[in-house]
Amino acid sequence: MLKTWRRFISATAGGLLLFTVLSSVQAGPADAAAAAAVQGPEEDVFRIVALGDSITAGYEPGMTDPGVKPYGYAERLLEQGWYHGRSELSNYGILGLKTAGLLQYTGAIKDGTAVTAEAIQPGLPDPRIAQFAALTPQIRTELAAADLITITIGGNDVSSLFLNYKTLADGEFASQLAERLAEYSSNVTAVLGNIRAVNPLATIILADQYQPAPRIALGASYDKLMAAAAQFTIAADNIAATLNQAGAPVKVAHVAAKFAGVEGSLTHIIGAGAADFHPTQLGYERIAAVFSELQWGAYRTPAVTALTSEAAPMSIVVKGTELNTPNKPILKNGQNFLALKDILNAVGATGKWDNHTASATVIYGGRTVVITIGSKTIKVNGADVAIDTPAFLQKVGKEDKTYLPLAALATGLGFDVNYSSKLRTAFINP
Repeated sequence: MLKTWRRFISATAGGLLLFTVLSSVQAGPADAAAAAAVQGPEEDVFRIVALGDSITAGYEPGMTDPGVKPYGYAERLLEQGWYHGRSELSNYGILGLKTAGLLQYTGAIKDGTAVTAEAIQPGLPDPRIAQFAALTPQIRTELAAADLITITIGGNDVSSLFLNYKTLADGEFASQLAERLAEYSSNVTAVLGNIRAVNPLATIILADQYQPAPRIALGASYDKLMAAAAQFTIAADNIAATLNQAGAPVKVAHVAAKFAGVEGSLTHIIGAGAADFHPTQLGYERIAAVFSELQWGAYRTPAVTALTSEAAPMSIVVKGTELNTPNKPILKNGQNFLALKDILNAVGATGKWDNHTASATVIYGGRTVVITIGSKTIKVNGADVAIDTPAFLQKVGKEDKTYLPLAALATGLGFDVNYSSKLRTAFINP
């Protein structure tokens, strides 16, 4: 599955003024470099599939350099999943996609047949669209296994209307808005039908459309466009109410309310050109928080200390609990080390220290890992495994504490380890 891409090309002018977020299954990694990853049983992984437009893709102006990776709401949602267990993300956000295009795309996914880019939507600006079109059989498999499916869609349907609002009389604006709303409701309802045909039980979260321009930029027209956005909220609520069922929830993420009155700090409309309305990093975080609160009841962030200094050790989250012990993690040669006792307590493992061999034995879930002070190898169930940096003894007060390499130990015990460079946090899940 596609988890990241190496090159992100900007969308065409006239980006999203409003956008819809539809979510139902969660999985996958974001702009995060995995310190290590050991896949566990299939049923233990929470899978997120993100479908939709450039909001799903995490687009921001200027993201055209090779190697730049997006960090949007979907990637943040993945990090939130790591707080709750093993999680994966498949992100298929397509730049420039409209609701009609998403309907064609999900139809092909439902059928499990590869399609051409033109069959999805003519003239899409996304450089990856041919690859995405060819992947529909694989995406169908991922969609069927998803626990949460997210979609942002709709902004490209109404962008021309909102960009030209000044040239339209109120009656003409209202008439065209009604047409776009009817098309939006029809297409999104059909999109959800395609998704339900593939996965009848995944959670679906449909977000409403926010109005991105601040009052200072719109003047007297601000209230008019806010009222139009409110109609999209009503449409999203109606779609969800029609399709929501016990055991197969369809929820609405009311993103618009989080942007109202603070659009200038949450979108790129100020200083980024009059035609670009994509979220800022703060905007993407606000969107992710709405999704996360609906899915898990909260949006979590690591301790502030982990974010204030590049020299400080990262935050460590084990089975959803952030470690906070007197024996702080130690950063050495680019790797984090934890005191033996803290590791045992955090993961619920058993262990012992052998003074004669200067080694620690850790036992968990049928695996035995032996780590020797100063050794460039560890033993996993008797087999030697090379590691980059050996364990060491650290003086803490009057005691010598045994510090073990976190990534090597977690991998040896069969844990899933993911690292978020943005949060400077390692997530460890059995």
